[in-house]
Amino acid sequence: MRRHRLEVQSSDTSSPNTDNFRLIVGDSACERVFTVNDVSHGGCKYGIMNFRGCSRGSLSVEMCDNLYFTNRKVNSICWASVTHPDSHVLLCLVGMAETPGCVSLLPASLFSNSNPDQPGMLCSFKISTAWSCAWCLNPQADKTFSTGLSRRVIVTDAVTGRRQTYGISSDVLAQQFALRAPVLFNGCRSGEIFSIDLRQRGRRDHSWKACRFYQDSAITSVRILQDENYLLAADMIGEIKLWDVRVTKPVQKYEGHHNQHAYLPLHVNEPEGLLTAVGQDCYTRLWSLGDGQLLRTIPSPHPAGKDMIPSVVFSSQLGGSRGLPGLLMAVRHDLYYFPYNSDYQEGGGVVAEAAC
Repeated sequence: MRRHRLEVQSSDTSSPNTDNFRLIVGDSACERVFTVNDVSHGGCKYGIMNFRGCSRGSLSVEMCDNLYFTNRKVNSICWASVTHPDSHVLLCLVGMAETPGCVSLLPASLFSNSNPDQPGMLCSFKISTAWSCAWCLNPQADKTFSTGLSRRVIVTDAVTGRRQTYGISSDVLAQQFALRAPVLFNGCRSGEIFSIDLRQRGRRDHSWKACRFYQDSAITSVRILQDENYLLAADMIGEIKLWDVRVTKPVQKYEGHHNQHAYLPLHVNEPEGLLTAVGQDCYTRLWSLGDGQLLRTIPSPHPAGKDMIPSVVFSSQLGGSRGLPGLLMAVRHDLYYFPYNSDYQEGGGVVAEAAC
């Protein structure tokens, strides 16, 4: 199979990357990707890669100068817009031994030596082991983030530190805020999906649950569509469903996903009408968002293994406004780029491999 294997440019040429990728998450413009790598002696390192599309149809990758190391596991990350879009990264670290878990809000500029300015707002919140996190972009809850923990949800004002805690009966494994209203959707280990309307913070009983519905297994990912009446949810038996939250009924299913116990996210590209997910079998699958048809199945470039599940970013513009359409895949210590074929509806492959 032909594909682009990307070479990561770095100012430190003496130590090539030999640490396996664990997670990659692109910012809203897909100009930067936050990376988490396992390190051989334990713990992990994290940093930011910058991407740029070239006129010849290639993609260049540059690793920011500053990498940070921790002996704690990174459970969840998301981009946060504090001073401008995607100015920060929200990072959930698991506690170990006598070191408690925490949630860190890190400015993206912290990872680059080339920025002479002060890095900006940097905070650490003492929040015990968080399974999930989400940042709110609705102005009614400006600079607010959420963390999903065991049997509770904590909503925090990043500036004042003020918190609101919601007690529930399960672990919250997935979260996302709606954009048009300050409503937080949560997916639980019990299979329950429920929403919290932050405008109802004063209520003490469970009437703050704006809606609730269930799948048959632990929820691993929730994604709200641009039409916020619809929500995608994936679970640990491999079911992916599109829900109409107004009537709490599934309206579409996406067959073929493989999962038994792993935390596997969903990726949605509405302009292209595509849904992407990596299965526990290490295959990346793309479906038509509208009719649920499985369009393409992409095997991992490396032998499948439970510790070798690829992490992906899919975008119409990898590298920003002048970027390239395609799929970015991180597996082991390698990065691959699969160009996107926009003619898939005429029978072409959704993602085509290209020669290096």
